[in-house]
Amino acid sequence: MVQAEAVTGTRPGRPARIVRQTHRWVSIAFVATVVASTAVVAGGSAGLFWVVYTPLLPLAALLLTGLYLFALPYTARRRAAARPAGGS
Repeated sequence: MVQAEAVTGTRPGRPARIVRQTHRWVSIAFVATVVASTAVVAGGSAGLFWVVYTPLLPLAALLLTGLYLFALPYTARRRAAARPAGGS
């Protein structure tokens, strides 16, 4: 939040906070699925080949939320530059 405040002078909006929190929880889910799939593969279960693909869903969610969070400071700067100097 400090970076966004420094760029725009305001705190990030509600959507940014929700996406940031979602990104954190999805990262926990991703790590859990990687650990679980590694344990299953290490156990030698040959019939459960699909288990190695389970981390892909959280990984896709991390990609989407991460790209949004990556672009957030750049869009904030663009919005701040487009805002009139004396206006609110």
